[in-house]
Amino acid sequence: MLLLETLALPEPADPESILDEGLLLQTAEGDQEAFRKLYEDTDRTIYGFILSILKNPQDAEEVMQETYMKVWTSAPSYKAQGKPLAWMFTIARNLCYMRFREQKHKSDLGLDDLDGAETGQLCPQIEDAADKLVLKAALKTLKEEERQIVLLKNSSGLKHREIAEVLGMPLATVLSKYNRAMKKLERYLREE
Repeated sequence: MLLLETLALPEPADPESILDEGLLLQTAEGDQEAFRKLYEDTDRTIYGFILSILKNPQDAEEVMQETYMKVWTSAPSYKAQGKPLAWMFTIARNLCYMRFREQKHKSDLGLDDLDGAETGQLCPQIEDAADKLVLKAALKTLKEEERQIVLLKNSSGLKHREIAEVLGMPLATVLSKYNRAMKKLERYLREE
């Protein structure tokens, strides 16, 4: 389990401030300071979510930038519902799917060699190349939802209830999938 511990990033900002709808509403009014604070409070969480979908750090960074640009430009259309982080995750998820469509289109045209996408590092905190390869292989053994839950929990520092809210799943399902995924990872890492 030592490898999974390397995924953990510093604790994100207080979850209450992550979910502070006031920052998004102030951003909608053009308040750059509120937008900066919103970014600081959510960047690790958003990045972890995007990385869990794209599985490529370079693409994840690009989509994260696009996400925050979209948040800035779309903030005035945000309807106060008490779930600003879920709204931001929806933007990020849609941009990830757009990225998949673009890459598929390039591949269909035979331009995948020109794409220039590099595998990059899974997480900058992992320094040993062998550990990175083992960890990547271990994460590939998980189903998509399991991988998202594990990465959101371990790299973004979200609590299970926050993950349930973000992914629109019951808390019991998130807990079950997380436990199952951790057992799969532990089993895989023991075998390796």
